[in-house]
Amino acid sequence: MYDLTGFQRDLLYVINGLDEPHGLAIKEELEDYYEKDIHHGRLYPNLDTLVDKGLVEKGQVDRRTNYYTLTRRGQREIDARSEWEAQYIDEKESIEAAN
Repeated sequence: MYDLTGFQRDLLYVINGLDEPHGLAIKEELEDYYEKDIHHGRLYPNLDTLVDKGLVEKGQVDRRTNYYTLTRRGQREIDARSEWEAQYIDEKESIEAAN
């Protein structure tokens, strides 16, 4: 996960949180979070990068619509990242509680 951009990590989290989302659903979730438009020229190349890295699998709903799911590796990367983040968040909360 260390070699991904923040946007690519956000894509993984959104895909993980939705049930086989299509590109437009992912785009809408990110637009709500970022509070700005996400252009197709940014979204789809980054999704393709995640597919190429083996973190996301792309399936086809119909000729025009693809859906995305995490691979096992993608899920392991998210789990590892969450554990890494938790050690710092939990540590900070413990320090603040002690003060």
